[in-house]
Amino acid sequence: MDPVRNPFAPGAGQRPPELAGRTRELDAFEVVLERVSRGRPERSLVLTGLRGVGKTVLLGELRSMAVRRGWGAGKVEARPEAGLRRPLSAALHRAIRDLAVRHRAPDRVEEVLAVLKAFALKANPNDAKLRDRWQPGIDVPAAVGRADSGDIEIDLVELFTEVADLAADVGTGIALLLDEMQDVQAEDVSALCAACHELSQSGAPLVVVGAGLPHVPAVLSASKSYSERLFRYVRIDRLDRSDADRAVIAPIEREEAEITPAALDTLFTVSGGYPYFVQAYGKATWDAAVRTEIAEEDVRLAAPEAESELAVGFFGSRYERATPAEREYLRAMAELVEGKDEPAPTAKIAEYLERRPSSLSPARDALIKKGLVYSGERGQIAFTVPHFGRYLLTQD
Repeated sequence: MDPVRNPFAPGAGQRPPELAGRTRELDAFEVVLERVSRGRPERSLVLTGLRGVGKTVLLGELRSMAVRRGWGAGKVEARPEAGLRRPLSAALHRAIRDLAVRHRAPDRVEEVLAVLKAFALKANPNDAKLRDRWQPGIDVPAAVGRADSGDIEIDLVELFTEVADLAADVGTGIALLLDEMQDVQAEDVSALCAACHELSQSGAPLVVVGAGLPHVPAVLSASKSYSERLFRYVRIDRLDRSDADRAVIAPIEREEAEITPAALDTLFTVSGGYPYFVQAYGKATWDAAVRTEIAEEDVRLAAPEAESELAVGFFGSRYERATPAEREYLRAMAELVEGKDEPAPTAKIAEYLERRPSSLSPARDALIKKGLVYSGERGQIAFTVPHFGRYLLTQD
């Protein structure tokens, strides 16, 4: 069929596979927006799950929902070894601009922008030369004595309070969306928890919506013991059979084509119901099909092409980030779980490699930091990428 009109190509569908089966999460967030707008207390939200389940796409949809209701919304993607102050400043600047068009007091908006600029400028090292200092692009003088102490925990509480008050002026709220939450540095995680705790006490209209790997709850708990009271954790998993079928059938029917039940069976088997894989195999199958009714044989013919693309772009790009010692560790994990999406005991990995467990700690810790594995519970380690073990067993 026409590859130009491939409904599984990124951006082609009205609703991508990553949002199929997410009605429960979308409806729940609608309730959060309504409750917060009415001044009622509500916990912030954290989405957790493996890579490829559509957390980032869902996060983008939640942002759009907030904007449609007149909220200010900004999105941050955390990065390892990078502080939160600078990207957070840019995200909140965007959120304030969303609110400014509805606010009737420009002076009040400028007051909040001044506090934001003071917060942002503290991202510069104290000894940085003038020509090397980052400027946040906020066209007002920085405030003095508010959100500028240099202590991220104090400053973030003061900044969130100011921004939330601005949103309250126009009867809406602020949504701060934070992707790759596991990569937020420990100091910044602590500050974020403290700020959310402070705002939850006052009922201020600001919610944080985070997304990250399955061990994010443990990261937050290690930072602040009360974090479990601040966030509602929502596990985002692979699609069940009915939702996976819907993610395939809907875009095909929009193009006035059909797919046989046997082809749907095979697509679900090869994709495992993971949204990223549903899209990859669906795209390759559409390109391979020659009739308006997609058959099982089309899926089987297309599977090697989809797997080749995944091997390069999804699996290979991550595998290449690992050092030889880290690859040895990954391969041992894959061998022990026989390529399945299951955790492996760290003691068994050491036994398999005939090494002392302590000697493998640097490789394991580096892989966790790179986001390739995670520890869901003590003594267990698992891949963050679905089907990664199966991929590793195919590598020489």
